[in-house]
Order: sequence, then C-alpha cells, then structure tokens
Amino acid sequence: MSTSVTARPAYRSPPGTLHTILLAGTVPLFLGALLSDIAYYQSYQIQWSNFASWLLAGAELFGGLALLFALVNLVRSPRKGGRPLHYVLLLLATWVVGLIASFQHAKDAWAVMPAGLLLTIVATVLACAAAWAGLNTRSEVAP
Repeated sequence: MSTSVTARPAYRSPPGTLHTILLAGTVPLFLGALLSDIAYYQSYQIQWSNFASWLLAGAELFGGLALLFALVNLVRSPRKGGRPLHYVLLLLATWVVGLIASFQHAKDAWAVMPAGLLLTIVATVLACAAAWAGLNTRSEVAP
C-alpha cells in the first residue's frame, strides 16, 4: 500500500532585495524607539523622547515604503501563496500604530508617557510579526 502526497507548488512572490532591506529596517528602528522610550520613562531626560521621535519617523518611512512594495507585489503576483494579504494587513497595522505613536511623541515631552511607550511596544511587536510574515519563505503543503 503506497501513499501519495502531492505538494502544491509555491507560487509565492518573495520580496525583492530593496523590499527586504526596507522591511528588515523597520524592526531595529521601532526597537530603538522602544528602548529610547524606556530610557525616557526611567530618567525623564527629554532627549530620549527626541530620539524616539526621530527613530519612529525613520521606522514610518521604511515601513511605508515596504508597505508600498508589498501592495505592488500583492497586485502583480498572478498566483498568491504564503498568505500575502496577511502580510500586507500586518504591515498596514504596523504603519498605522506607528503613525499614532509618532503623533503621541509630537506632543510636549512630559505628555508622551505612558501612551507613547505603550504604542511603541505595540508597533514593535507588529513590526516583528510583519517582518516574520514577509520574510518567511516556506512553501505550503496541501493536505
């Protein structure tokens, strides 16, 4: 008795080099903003809040460009495997939460905490999840 397993071909459109660099760049920028927010929360040195603001701006730039590449990749790919819509939605959620965190950090330095720290934590977790979903190149196997 022989059992035959057929695997679906992986028609996934993996991200290109620039897309990968932009996607991977969001994680350390959001992480740096999170560490700056933690340092500000512990010391109340206003410069830490400024660092977090600039790091969030860089993360938003990289994340927005990665989202643009992901949308183009989603539209252009003829056969979509590997859950590309899930990846685009994670990137969109990361960008929106990061934008709200940037608006929170635009306030007076004393008004940033604790909402700025919480928003940066959520944005960092979402950025890690989006990078994982976008850079995961495993092919799916059909049951």
